[in-house]
Amino acid sequence: MQTYDTLVEALDDLNKKGYTHDFNLANDCLICHKPLLQLRPEQFHIVDVFRFEGMSNPDDNSILYAIESTDGQKGTLVSAYGVYADEVSNEMMAKLKIE
Repeated sequence: MQTYDTLVEALDDLNKKGYTHDFNLANDCLICHKPLLQLRPEQFHIVDVFRFEGMSNPDDNSILYAIESTDGQKGTLVSAYGVYADEVSNEMMAKLKIE
């Protein structure tokens, strides 16, 4: 399993590996604005997850998801640990749950 020291290092390496789409979390899907894509939970799987913890500020904590769609589109989703406080569907929450 690959490890990274920083979020920027991870994003740069994943981009080089083809994870070029920048996904954002919506209520019931992931959205990429360029190119315009919407992925519902059944249309993607999580390839890998990386956690980053701020050294001095807990607000700097984040999770990076490496995502691939069922049709081969690759991208990343960066989310704060508090993502589950946002309004997302139960299906999306279950998909992004980290054990």
